[in-house]
Amino acid sequence: MRHLFKNTHASLIGMVHLKPLPGSHGWGGSIDAIIDSACVDAERLVQNGVDGLIVENMGDVPYLKGSVYPETVAAMTLATKAIVGFGVPTGVQVLAGANTDALAIAHVTGAAFIRVEGFAYAHVADEGWLDACAGELLRKRQNLDAEVQIWADIQKKHSAHSVTADLTLNDWIHGAEFCGADAVIITGSRTGCAPAPESLSALERSTCPLAIGSGITADNIHLYGQLVDALIVGSSIKEDGDWRRPVCPQRVGRLRDALNRSVSTAG
Repeated sequence: MRHLFKNTHASLIGMVHLKPLPGSHGWGGSIDAIIDSACVDAERLVQNGVDGLIVENMGDVPYLKGSVYPETVAAMTLATKAIVGFGVPTGVQVLAGANTDALAIAHVTGAAFIRVEGFAYAHVADEGWLDACAGELLRKRQNLDAEVQIWADIQKKHSAHSVTADLTLNDWIHGAEFCGADAVIITGSRTGCAPAPESLSALERSTCPLAIGSGITADNIHLYGQLVDALIVGSSIKEDGDWRRPVCPQRVGRLRDALNRSVSTAG
């Protein structure tokens, strides 16, 4: 992560939520319309100050588990290639837990990283039980000779973690780092919910870069910008704060300005 972004402070990563893709029950019949909409969102994000992007098949809810249909991979590859063309570091996430699909898409499109569910430690998501995938995924990356970073979610939102309740947040970070993650993503309990700032400030020093993956807004970004290396933002930069709606340029600009102010104040 740290070599992708040259900032001395937290990098701002904007989500590009794709509309329902082929293979999804919500598929609307036009891949061109999906790519056009994604490119509008990406352009608004880049023009208003984000440092990177993540392309995600958010519109495919409810999600399959562990893999998606070939037509979904094909469509997401086309969309990701278009987004990579905006010239900022770009990531890929294929829901839910379709991590080898995401790796393949990133590898062939030139994306820089993937966001991975269930990298280390199993958990129960709303799609069902997700096993840890680090061993398979790292071998796949090696076999592809893919220069793609793995950003691993831990204690992921929309999931139950009772089977790992004896693990602290530090334990989760250590586990993901031990298994080979290039970065670790910490979230709140659901979309739009941020992790508690005090839980982050109490973390042990880690060589693994950290990102926050949910709940960042212009009102709370000052609490997090000095605690982590990246801030991944989706809902709060959309019209009316609704992830289903287009990116709002004014909201992106306010978020960028708020992060800049917090960095200036801390400095």
